[in-house]
Amino acid sequence: MEEHRQLNDLDFKEQFKNTILDPTLFSHEAHIRLAWIYITNYNVVTACELIPGQILNFATKHGDPDKFNATVTIAAIHIVDHFIQKSESLNFQDFIAEFPRIKYNFKELLNSHYGFDIFTSKKAKLNYIEPDILSF
Repeated sequence: MEEHRQLNDLDFKEQFKNTILDPTLFSHEAHIRLAWIYITNYNVVTACELIPGQILNFATKHGDPDKFNATVTIAAIHIVDHFIQKSESLNFQDFIAEFPRIKYNFKELLNSHYGFDIFTSKKAKLNYIEPDILSF
């Protein structure tokens, strides 16, 4: 079990938002959890409005702003939303167990939407780029 799961959703969200979450807890799964929390508590539009700035603030506070990628962040939110629409899970732990592809095959999911490497594109890091293969 990943360490971020020791925090309840509200504490996890607030610690992240306030940049006091231990950065070692912010794994790929924790990114997915953050999207899941915002989408299930608000909606996908609000998630897309709030999460990118919070991730950039968090990365900057912890000394690595170059890790932020606008396209990966927004795409991940849309991917999580897609699976939420199909989900019967009432909590994140059940959700990630129901759809392990989000955790273990994330790059493959992104590659089905983008025909170029959004992880290395400078343009994709700075600004969200719409998918060029399959829209969300």
